Amino acid sequence: MSWQFEEEEIVLIEEKEDEAKGLVVFNDDVNSFDHVIDILIKVCKHERIQAEQCTYIIHFNGKCEVKKGTYKALKPMKEAILDEGINASIV
Repeated sequence: MSWQFEEEEIVLIEEKEDEAKGLVVFNDDVNSFDHVIDILIKVCKHERIQAEQCTYIIHFNGKCEVKKGTYKALKPMKEAILDEGINASIV
């Protein structure tokens, strides 16, 4: 592998960070429905009905994409959700 290839690879990764990503929240046996709903309202700025629907999807499907955006926009939301004890990831 040459240095030139590594530089090209870095550029490709940076370009992908601007692409639309999804913030996914995962089900667990710890957090209550009300807690997850409250956090989606607080962090993702969901309306209550949207947060409730996402929470039911999380419960029955094991996960739900709760927000779309760039990695840069979603990262602080993911961190805030994780800080509340809810498992989340950017995909």
